[in-house]
Order: sequence, then structure tokens, then C-alpha cells
Amino acid sequence: MKPPLFIVNPASGARRRSQALDAVLARARKVLPGAEVSYTAYPGHAQELARQGAQEGYPLLVAVGGDGTFSEVANGVLEVKTSPVIGGPAVGLIDLGTGGDFRRSLGLEPGPEACLEALATGRERLVDVGLAHFVDRNGQPAQHYFVNVLSAGLGGLVDRYVEAVPSFVGGRAGYYLAALLAVAVSKEQRLQAQVTWQGQAREEIIPAYLVAVCNGRWFGGGMDVAPMARLDDGRLEVITVTSPTKPYLAKQVRTVYSGRHLDEPTVHHFPCERIELAIADPKVERRFFLDVDGEALGTLPLRVQVLPRRLRLRC
Repeated sequence: MKPPLFIVNPASGARRRSQALDAVLARARKVLPGAEVSYTAYPGHAQELARQGAQEGYPLLVAVGGDGTFSEVANGVLEVKTSPVIGGPAVGLIDLGTGGDFRRSLGLEPGPEACLEALATGRERLVDVGLAHFVDRNGQPAQHYFVNVLSAGLGGLVDRYVEAVPSFVGGRAGYYLAALLAVAVSKEQRLQAQVTWQGQAREEIIPAYLVAVCNGRWFGGGMDVAPMARLDDGRLEVITVTSPTKPYLAKQVRTVYSGRHLDEPTVHHFPCERIELAIADPKVERRFFLDVDGEALGTLPLRVQVLPRRLRLRC
């Protein structure tokens, strides 16, 4: 049998963590003796390495990096086998990212040590994933799996602004500053939605600055967007945010960190198994950006469905 494979993003996370990467890998090899290591060299490379690793029969693929690295590894595994992966490779995480949102959704403490302890237990679980169909940056149809949260609107704008935040403003502070910048330029839109829940479909108009489709609980560097979300319950939680004014919307951003945003009358929640979102004006639709597990991947129109118990985690 092949050993575990670490898929390492050397550029992930804060500088102090990147400098300690060798030490983390040394501890990881003690937890999983004989593990092999592959390093990523460009965006999307982790997905390619994971796809190859799954095809070659590695029993465990461990993403060493942040939320984006883990999402790429999960996508690589899911591309190889789209039926439940009971016989396929498990996926693990050693979190070195600045956001740590999927690690939070797994219930793990900050830092690589908690992830290493989880890997050492050998416990595995099947979790749900979301499958999203959308329009990519080149205007072409695309699909992508997500394990944590997909957001549309304000969340997609945050992706673009967080890249402009100075490097010394990291973690939660960087995401919060980017969110405030996104609030300043965002516009509420009336979304045409088709929602399927418990086999019943309905159509409605959703006014929103933000729509978050959640498999996991956290996004945006520690925002508790969907406190009710569970990774293995066969459903997605949808959070929509509207606001009468921009100052009120900026205030709502702060409340998301504690989960108190759900007490606001302008924030709504409903579960679904499938959701489709569109805007009547195609020009506006192309400016309603998507954030998929922390990555800016495209725009509306969007179709999302839950795939129950599709990914095997070592956690």
C-alpha cells in the first residue's frame, strides 16, 4: 500500500508560519511515518496533484496550507470519483492559512498541532460537499466542488479587496477591512431564485447584498455566518443579507463574527438541497461575484446542489 501524501502550499499563511514549514512537516512525518511530499508551484496545482494522487491509489492526501489549498485537494479527489468515496482516498488538513475557516468548521483549534493530533487518531468521517455550476472569469460555463461556503455578491467583492490589504494587516483584521471596502461599493440586487427543499421546489425574488450557501459554518476569516450548519446533515444553509443603508450594512458585518447577525430583521435563513440564482440583467449578473471556499472563481448565473456524504475526511 502506498504511504500518505502531503500536498504542500509553501506560500500559504502568515510569514511566521511559512518560515516554520520545515518544522511542521518534520512533526507531520512522525505522525504519518513514510509520508511523501509534493509542493505546489502555481494556483490550481494542488488540485492537479490530488487528482494524480487519487488516480495512483494514495490512501490519504493531506493538504498542508489554507482553506484554498484544502479546497483544491478536495476537488482533485472528487474529480476522480464522483460517487461516494468510501473506497477512495481520505483527505486531511494541516492548517497554515490566515483564515482557518474550514478548520473552524471541523471544530479544530488554531495552529497545526490540533490538525496533527486529529490526523494521528486515524478517525474518518464522510461529509457533504456542494457542487456549483456558474460562469467563470472568461465567461464560460464552469463547475467546482466546495466543502465550506460559497457566497455571492458582497463575499465575492471581499476576495478582490483582501488582495489589496497590506501584508502586515493579516487574518481577521485583513478580512474585516476588505469587507468594509466591499460594503462601500456594493449594490443590493433582486435575485431570481429557485429553491428546492425536501423535494419541493419554489420560486421567489430575494433582495440581497450577499447570499451565502453554507455547508460549513465559518467564512471570511472567522465570520460565524451559519451557526446551524453541519458538514454531514445532507443540506445546505442559505443566509441572505439586505440592508436599508450602507452604514447599517457595515454594522452588520461586525455582528457576523459572533453569529448575532441572525437576530437582525434584514438577515434571513433557509435550508435547501438545491438553489439556482440569476439576475434579469446580464450586465449586472456578471458583476455579482462569487467566492467559492475563499477563491474568486466567477459570477452568476449559479446553480448549487448538495452531494451528501461524498468526501471522506481524516479528522
